[in-house]
Amino acid sequence: MDLTQRIDPNRTIMTPQAGGNATVAMPAMGGGANRTTVMAPMTALTVEVIPGRTVTMANGPAREQFLLELRAGGGETFGGVVGGGRTPMNLCLVIDRSGSMEGQPLEYVKQACAHVVDLLMPTDVLSIVTFEEVVEVLMPPQQVTNKEMVKAGIARLAAGNTTNLYDGISLAMQQVSQFIETNRATRMIVLTDGDPTAGIKDYTALTTHAGELQKKGISVTFLGFGPDYNEELLAGMAKKAGGTYHYIPQPQMIPDIFRDELNKLMTTVTRNMSLELKLARWVQMNAPQQVMEGILNISLADMERGSSIQQVIDLEFPNHPLGHYRVLGGKLTYEDLIAGDTKTVNLDFEMEFSADSARYSQPVNPRVGQAASVVASSKAIEKTVMGLKTGMITQMGAIQDLQKTQALLLNQGRTAEAQEVTMALRALQSGDKGGAEKTLMGTFVNLDQGKSS
Repeated sequence: MDLTQRIDPNRTIMTPQAGGNATVAMPAMGGGANRTTVMAPMTALTVEVIPGRTVTMANGPAREQFLLELRAGGGETFGGVVGGGRTPMNLCLVIDRSGSMEGQPLEYVKQACAHVVDLLMPTDVLSIVTFEEVVEVLMPPQQVTNKEMVKAGIARLAAGNTTNLYDGISLAMQQVSQFIETNRATRMIVLTDGDPTAGIKDYTALTTHAGELQKKGISVTFLGFGPDYNEELLAGMAKKAGGTYHYIPQPQMIPDIFRDELNKLMTTVTRNMSLELKLARWVQMNAPQQVMEGILNISLADMERGSSIQQVIDLEFPNHPLGHYRVLGGKLTYEDLIAGDTKTVNLDFEMEFSADSARYSQPVNPRVGQAASVVASSKAIEKTVMGLKTGMITQMGAIQDLQKTQALLLNQGRTAEAQEVTMALRALQSGDKGGAEKTLMGTFVNLDQGKSS
């Protein structure tokens, strides 16, 4: 990159040039120090790289964190397209109609699906797949022009036998794959109340299968209903698919959760987001994902207007000489549903190494510290869930741990997740250990994504 003047790379605004993905750097005009902001053209997405500290210790082992924050805008106009407009949808409802869904559960599902149909527009594409022992296409992908006929088909659904989740998802993937377009939000909503009891039932095979969905640009919402489904499986599939997972303790909650998911889908602005991070050869990274030959690839969730994603990047440096160095390179790639194309944004992570303890001992940027606390809360919840499942912690110990995590989440402004922890605490106190585990698994998945509205 050619610069007309020497500038501090931690005080730059980087904006892709018109007509391409190359970037030019300019001195930042306010907005705070020690950050890099990247704004892609004709898109509602902005990206900030914020170091916890801009200076670290030279000639000795050191550890520092960066915060990568992505923010989706909420109504700006880009290239004549209003960002606040409604995103056309490619939606597949994947409905478990196994024997355990008979009665009230299936009736609530029918009501929720009929409500979804009422909210759709003629520009939206809908498909419906049902699964029990046999998987079937109730409605192949098509624009929603005759709502009453679609709702009549849904109303005729009846419960069957066992649960073939793998083949149900496979068939649904075939349907939505027919209408994956650059300006259309694509999602599967999967609702099930039981463990897979037919077809492929292996955990690894199912979660790997879910990962294939994300590679195809298909986001997935998994909804677990009732006391008997496998929350570890649904949460694992949601993580692999870069999707979301919710526990539905009561059938009357199904319509509201469906409505919430549909509202998010209507305002989706980015899809198929992928972050590649490449370490300098003398840098190490602490990450839950596997770093292969100095490169880490992270799949990120789709983003709706007004949402944000935070990724905390934890780096370690061995003895290193004085000076200013690029410690990490990044590349963010995503499909922009507003502009209708694919964007790539290059990112730089830089650090100064100093022998001056007064400089490298400065307090951590509070935004980075807060984001790191959210990561710590996610890990604490995962530890509590695993402890409950394995019997490594008592119910009273879990309650005490969750009360601490709840306070942390409230401190961080994560009120939705704090409310879920409250629900889990009430479940534990009433003796419903399974309900608490199911609720907490959803909280962990959502926190682990680093996403907030």
